[in-house]
Amino acid sequence: MKQYDEIYRTWLNSPVISDEEREELRQIENNGEEIESRFYAPLVFGTAGLRGLLGMGLNRMNVYIVRQVTQGIANLISSLGESAKMRGVAIAYDCRLKSDVFAKEASSVLSGNGICVFLFESMRPTPELSFAIRQLHCIAGINITASHNPKEYNGYKVYWEDGAQLPPKEASAVAAETETIDIFTGVKTTPFEKAKETGLIHMIGKEIDEQFLKKVLDSAVDPDCVKNAPDDFKLVYTPFHGTGYRLVPEALSRLGCRSVFCVPEQMIPDGAFPTVKSPNPEEKAGFALAIDYAKKENIDLIVGTDPDADRIGVVFRDKSGDYIPLSGNQVGVLLADYIIRARRKKGTLPENAAVIKSLVTTEMARKICEKNSVACIDTFTGFKFMAERIKEFEENGAYSCILAFEESIGYLIGNHVRDKDAVTASVLIAEMAAYYKTKNMTLGDALQELFKTYGCFAECTVNSVMPGVDGLLHMSELMASLRKNPPLKIGGTPVLYLRDYLSGKKLNIENNKTEPLELSGSDVLYFGLSDGTRFIIRPSGTEPKIKTYILASGESLKEAMDRTERYKNAVGDLIK
Repeated sequence: MKQYDEIYRTWLNSPVISDEEREELRQIENNGEEIESRFYAPLVFGTAGLRGLLGMGLNRMNVYIVRQVTQGIANLISSLGESAKMRGVAIAYDCRLKSDVFAKEASSVLSGNGICVFLFESMRPTPELSFAIRQLHCIAGINITASHNPKEYNGYKVYWEDGAQLPPKEASAVAAETETIDIFTGVKTTPFEKAKETGLIHMIGKEIDEQFLKKVLDSAVDPDCVKNAPDDFKLVYTPFHGTGYRLVPEALSRLGCRSVFCVPEQMIPDGAFPTVKSPNPEEKAGFALAIDYAKKENIDLIVGTDPDADRIGVVFRDKSGDYIPLSGNQVGVLLADYIIRARRKKGTLPENAAVIKSLVTTEMARKICEKNSVACIDTFTGFKFMAERIKEFEENGAYSCILAFEESIGYLIGNHVRDKDAVTASVLIAEMAAYYKTKNMTLGDALQELFKTYGCFAECTVNSVMPGVDGLLHMSELMASLRKNPPLKIGGTPVLYLRDYLSGKKLNIENNKTEPLELSGSDVLYFGLSDGTRFIIRPSGTEPKIKTYILASGESLKEAMDRTERYKNAVGDLIK
């Protein structure tokens, strides 16, 4: 009997599980492939915690996995002493199936270990949790969410006392603790209602909302842009059935937006996401209802937040009447340029201003920063790395971050949050759009002006899915092979250098010499091509796939876009 079969039998015969859960496991008793998928390995702590399909099994999201990892967190906090336990843990959750159940289970485990809990009374955006951790001086935070993944998924994000995602040292400690805990018998827990009665679980809500919204509005650069905008400045908003449904419209209203139209069908919280195939604001298909509504109301701008309201997508109407989505890179450079110019005009641009972006995010941001004497700083993918740099800059005074962003439609503005924040981003995007509206320009027009000023850039991402045990092994072997035998050409174009961010070394292909990199320790390969294109490969931290990023530029936008297509077609030659 294979090991995963043995683990399956242990779960099936456990006296702890319910009759309904046992029946779910019995349904797969003769399906070896499904048993392997659910029990071949436990869910792994990735970029920010756990994420997986809902269901019974070691490799699924369920109450037993939630209890086990929460016990690991409780062990870490308990090791820090009574004061850490009393500072407590803030807990939030999104609209997904079982998110509220998992949040209560985590609360019960923490209280069972004598740790205070501050649980939001109902679903809230991810950035508000990050804010609440610092506002309440908690030692940690937990968020039950799977971000923009399909409805079949849920997840478990862990934050530390600075409001940022769990640092590597603490993440390793939680992972090590969790491995020692018996998933059925090794967890301490107190019934939820009893823990509330004893005062270990505190319910929080509107007071944190108000404090958070104040900070969101304080992040606006020039609110008068919105107040002075023409009467026909309107926007459509959709929360994709998620947590942005209350705070985003409220923030926009308080900013001064007079006409915010919300898509009524998608303002209803629902983890089944009945009106969209995928609740991902990166995909135009999800905006179909919003576009129909914008057409009826003659509206130029649409914004949409994902289920936990940390990412935001933008769609604008061009001069021909078509609705065009902006990429995360495009919104990022628009914001960078706008914030720099608006803050300079208002006299609030710091002398040591900096924009932070991930390695795989557009190099156009660097061009904008360089021409405006603003620093542009790269980090690894993930806002926890950006938060580390922001914290470091606050401590040493080297830079003042005015914007941090990633290509995957995540933006961080202000110092009240330590993760991507679609609530605050919605305010800045509305302000920026209002500014351009006064000039009779759409965000698309503004982007074209940036291309004229800073050069033409285009980017694309190719996802190569590699599921299961074989997929994990193949990804590892593939990255090792590319390191050992790096390509001399990609898509027919010579490779000038390879940056290996695992070893922290840059290899110059022509002379075979190496030099150290500022960053190291992440499984990323970064190929610089002779035409200026960047070709970057890394395994995803949250999903079973290899991601390839193509960052191109050209004399014209067509040339830049043609290059992305050419190199996109070359991905299959390397990722096999």
